[in-house]
Amino acid sequence: MHRICVSIARETVEEGLAVAEEISPLADVIEIRLDHLKKIAVAPFISHLTKPLLFTNRPIWEGGGFAGDEEARIAPLMEAVLQGADYVDLELKAPTSSLTALLGAVEDSASHLILSWHNFQETPTRQELVGRLAMIQDKGAHIAKIVTMAHDCHDVLRVLHLQEEAARMDIPLIAFCMGRPGVISRVATVELGGYMTYCAVSEDEATAPGQLSVAVLRQINALIKT
Repeated sequence: MHRICVSIARETVEEGLAVAEEISPLADVIEIRLDHLKKIAVAPFISHLTKPLLFTNRPIWEGGGFAGDEEARIAPLMEAVLQGADYVDLELKAPTSSLTALLGAVEDSASHLILSWHNFQETPTRQELVGRLAMIQDKGAHIAKIVTMAHDCHDVLRVLHLQEEAARMDIPLIAFCMGRPGVISRVATVELGGYMTYCAVSEDEATAPGQLSVAVLRQINALIKT
């Protein structure tokens, strides 16, 4: 299944809901970036939106906007699980206590835990990438997410080849590259077995370098299928 996740990073719940409802027909999954909200809330999104929802509360140490303590950061993710969110995202680098709490919460729930790892500077060697994937699986994630910064086509190919390893390990994998060279990977990943790709509401609202708008990504997908 080709899953297109649209990331929404607005400062208020009202703005976030309005945008989510507008782009909903183009999205398979909607990611709510809680770390961009001035006042974090989960319930309004779950009660008003019908598309599958992913909640992310990215800390500043992983390129996000949340600067509070870890317990406060994890609390809305726990709430999202209790309210039936389809996905929650936790960083591989997060404290063990956070991972333990979310694993306990998603057990016997309808929620899926995405364990993510980002490298905003470079794309490591294949050996390190495979090692990160193995770490994510060992920690009990339902879905792995590995995103790196690409500086050339070789970086992109190393990340896309991770889908072969993920298939061997039997773990769903979200994997693509940031940066100009990585744009193609955002399209190709779901054609090569990737679980999901991410895009923005519009070009000027990208939440990561090289992120396409959902309209452009849908246009590209339509051309591929013709």
